[in-house]
Amino acid sequence: MGPLQGMKIVELAGIGPGPFAGMLLSDMGADIVRIDRAQQVTGDFSKPNLEALYRGRRSIGVDLKHPDGVETVLRLVESADALLEGFRPGVTERLGIGPDVCLARNPRLVYGRMTGWGQEGPYAQAAGHDINYIALAGALAHFGRAGSKPTPPINVVGDFGGGAMFLAFGIVCGLLEAQRSGQGQVIDAAMVDGSALLMTMMWGLKAIGFWDEAMGENLLDSGAPFYDTYETSDGKFISLGALEPQFYAELVARLGLTDAGLPAQMDRGGWPVLRDKFTELFKTKTRDEWCAILEHSDACFAPVLTMSEAAQHPHITHRGTVINRDGVDQPAPAPRFSRTAAEVWRSAPWPGQHTDEALRDWGFEPDAIAKLRDAGALR
Repeated sequence: MGPLQGMKIVELAGIGPGPFAGMLLSDMGADIVRIDRAQQVTGDFSKPNLEALYRGRRSIGVDLKHPDGVETVLRLVESADALLEGFRPGVTERLGIGPDVCLARNPRLVYGRMTGWGQEGPYAQAAGHDINYIALAGALAHFGRAGSKPTPPINVVGDFGGGAMFLAFGIVCGLLEAQRSGQGQVIDAAMVDGSALLMTMMWGLKAIGFWDEAMGENLLDSGAPFYDTYETSDGKFISLGALEPQFYAELVARLGLTDAGLPAQMDRGGWPVLRDKFTELFKTKTRDEWCAILEHSDACFAPVLTMSEAAQHPHITHRGTVINRDGVDQPAPAPRFSRTAAEVWRSAPWPGQHTDEALRDWGFEPDAIAKLRDAGALR
């Protein structure tokens, strides 16, 4: 049941990228207990929680301001392989569950921390969101068309790509190293660092003179007319990505433009002519009509689909890329493994839904759980 089966992870509840990192690890088979604040325990436990981001783990409600609540978390840490948290620097230390305390209780623990700006530095204590992190990282300046202002690519680059995925990757790397050394360590996953790293190819292209820092004037940022989106006659859109000469030749042939006297593909001076031609041509047919002409070819084409449309597309349904759980369409676990298949093995929990069950499975005696409840440390 996933390559991380047998791994036990404590997740300190957060929003957005923190839960996404927990979801990634849970999809791979890790047994994750999510620590929700006792004050936030709510929900109709008879109905599924429809928030897909929280799928796959169990939740316990703990009062982290109660000394017995803190001790409950530390006792879970003693048998955990990893812990992940997404608070500002210093918050878990003030709660009494910082890395020094946790590693003293379990020297093999991998303590994963994710913040926007990192654990230290001039911005470390400042509030921020995805748009700010990718702005400072040198990424946001390159999302947008020439002559326009930078456009945030929702929050997939900073929160989820630069933050959550690097946190999950760091935790797995830490787990592998701990198996060799017998020692845990602290992972400092900063969204600003990860967002900058996602731009590595562009930094290299800039160094060799193949990337202009002016927005919207390069091959991959809508500058090239053969790597862009176009509106169709029904108000929908298609995408082109015909970068390589052979793929561009295939595109031109399927569009019936082989003998149209077009400028050379890499003649930047001719790009406005190509863009005008493509814009005019794609508006003559519907998206489905262009699919019939260009799909399943080397023209590097795909229709631009909404989430709902993607869930119904034949390729997506064939691969099972989108699944339905509890009546909610959501992406399936990725990547895929030939032997230890990943899966969504539990519905998303309500805060505190599995307090007794999870604690019992992690070694707490029923009497101890009852005492913690009576003391107000659990809910």
